Amino acid sequence: MEAESRKLLLALSVSLCCFVASSRAQSYIGVNYGEVADNLPAPDETVKLLKSTTISKVRLYGVDPGIMRALAGTGISLVVGVANGDIPSLAADPAAASRWLAANVLPFVPASTISVVAVGNEVLESGDASLAAALLPAMQNLRAAAVAAGDGAAGIKFSTVNTMAVLAQSDPPSTGAFHPDISPQLSQILGFLSKTSAPFMINPYPYFAYQSDPRPETLAFCLFQPNAGRVDAGSKIKYTNMFDAQVDAVKSALGRVGYGDVEIVVAETGWPTKGDAGEAGATADNARAYVSNLVSHLRSGAGTPLMPGKPVETYLFALYDEDLKPGPTSERSFGLYHTDLTMAYDAGLTSSSGGAASPSNGGGGASQQQPKGGGWCVASAGATEADLQADLDYACAQVGVDCGAIQAGGACFEPNTVRAHAAYAMNQLYQAAGRHPWNCDFRSSATLTSDNPRT
Repeated sequence: MEAESRKLLLALSVSLCCFVASSRAQSYIGVNYGEVADNLPAPDETVKLLKSTTISKVRLYGVDPGIMRALAGTGISLVVGVANGDIPSLAADPAAASRWLAANVLPFVPASTISVVAVGNEVLESGDASLAAALLPAMQNLRAAAVAAGDGAAGIKFSTVNTMAVLAQSDPPSTGAFHPDISPQLSQILGFLSKTSAPFMINPYPYFAYQSDPRPETLAFCLFQPNAGRVDAGSKIKYTNMFDAQVDAVKSALGRVGYGDVEIVVAETGWPTKGDAGEAGATADNARAYVSNLVSHLRSGAGTPLMPGKPVETYLFALYDEDLKPGPTSERSFGLYHTDLTMAYDAGLTSSSGGAASPSNGGGGASQQQPKGGGWCVASAGATEADLQADLDYACAQVGVDCGAIQAGGACFEPNTVRAHAAYAMNQLYQAAGRHPWNCDFRSSATLTSDNPRT
């Protein structure tokens, strides 16, 4: 028994060499800055907060001169928005597009980096056929004005933001297809995006997928937690989380219409910290699980099954709660931070080189470098072999986890027990996911320890 324990501890110690999330700003993580609120911090306070995180991009829903000026010289890039109501005039008159650009973009570049102008929000699924028809001409006129202006404006991309409702089919991902009733406008827009190397911007929300199917197994699938996975009968790919499934459904839809080369950018995704009685799953714990696990997934660099090897550029929704938004409570409760600059929960976004905001109301976790409860995740004494086998299968299927060492012939194959192999795999995933306490949950079959397994 003593010899077997030593072997298990050796297996655990090997996992210390695995990936740990970077503390620097990361080019694929952005955040939405909504302003439907009457209590937002001053722009300079918001920028100070952003600089304390690994967030490198901000999406505005319009144009905010205060925020845009405050971000000048920070290296944090911007997506700015054209209001839906402005689209008809911009489409009808190239001079109007030049004036819009002169007023809303040119005064801020190149001091502020504007990567994309999002022309309209959710236009194609709005039901307004005339507005949808005006979308492409508006995008074309704005781009022509930017190219003519030169300097810092010439490289700006022009796109539009869509919800998952543009898809007629999304499950399984390989069947992804756009609604035929928007095909005339969408086909031309995709041609423009492809020609100008601009992204297709989409808003996947696993939260809403869970709302339509509120079962425990669906929640685990949506939160990147241990689950049996879902096999796409068409592609034979096993998906272990809803985010990848939704994004790959969009990828399939783009390929089906001949535009598989167009880059996908996730313009919004998030999870509310609270909701009304009928809003299943809207809790701070679920919000923390979704966002922190998504961030870890992005940091792994694995991408999605149909787009491997590169993280999808993703804008989290949202920076702050917005107290004036209409609708159910959840609509006002997506903020990563409260407007007093404290965390709603710890999503693992704090940069170790910047001043970190503190979690409020006990909703946050520990820092990336010094997780509460210990630095290693091990199998709990009471865990059953069946539970550990399920956890082993789940952990080894995750990005950033290499279970080659516990395969036959591997350095850590012995002792050849489910408990030893599960302990190795669970600790690998815990370390790769950022070493937050919630990364060592595994339905209570694992526990954190501060005792170095090497000893």
